[in-house]
Amino acid sequence: MGYKNNQTGYLDGLLSSRAVIKKNNYALIPHDGLVNNVIPGFENCSCSILGSKQLGANFVDYIITMHKDGKNARGFGGEGVETIVYVIDGTLKVSDGNETHELKKGGYAYLPASTLMYLENGQAEDTEIFLYKKRYQPLEGYEAHKVVGNVNDMEPIEYEGMKDVLLWDFLPKDLGFDMNFHILSFEPGASHGYIETHYQEHGAYLLSGQGMYNLDNEWMPVEKGDYIFMSSYVQQAAYAVGRDEPLMYVYSKDCNRDPEI
Repeated sequence: MGYKNNQTGYLDGLLSSRAVIKKNNYALIPHDGLVNNVIPGFENCSCSILGSKQLGANFVDYIITMHKDGKNARGFGGEGVETIVYVIDGTLKVSDGNETHELKKGGYAYLPASTLMYLENGQAEDTEIFLYKKRYQPLEGYEAHKVVGNVNDMEPIEYEGMKDVLLWDFLPKDLGFDMNFHILSFEPGASHGYIETHYQEHGAYLLSGQGMYNLDNEWMPVEKGDYIFMSSYVQQAAYAVGRDEPLMYVYSKDCNRDPEI
């Protein structure tokens, strides 16, 4: 399972945090600083809101631990809102109101705009999920459709020709989709080939490993359980510095649309 902040009482020593918040630019939110939020519809769940418009994002990210009998029977999403869920660990039942899918670790489900997503823990033990929503940008002549899969059934892509940096794409490269979800994995010692600067924004949750991340040309340490928000045009790149496991994160990216004026 991922990290959960179960801190109660006083810590030993002075209070400190690796968190860096630059609204409308970037943010690093460490796992040990997360707090639980009450979100209508979620029952028997520990929920933390990560990226949001208050941070500068055009989407909302959540990290949620579903306890025994945890669920959202009210429906997640809304009119004009698209959603995607990724199972970090455990078993999840996800439904669009007509069809139910059971997702194991590495499983994901995308539901198109205005289709409510119903979630239920599929086991007695905790299930941890990464959850996303965004207002869909329609494009005349195209539409998105439901996608269900598991990264463990997919062949990764060598990212920009590097054998030690692997990429998994969740959604089709189709103009009906205005976003995509990915996993990017760096073997120890691997990195981006260059510092990226681009229009797209990201919300990323670190699944494993340790590394150094460049945000707005500032290098900072990151590790499993951390969350990173990257707005449009912020410089970004990663090095994996761990010894035993890759630096791996799941992240969103807006795509397939011309910027509005």
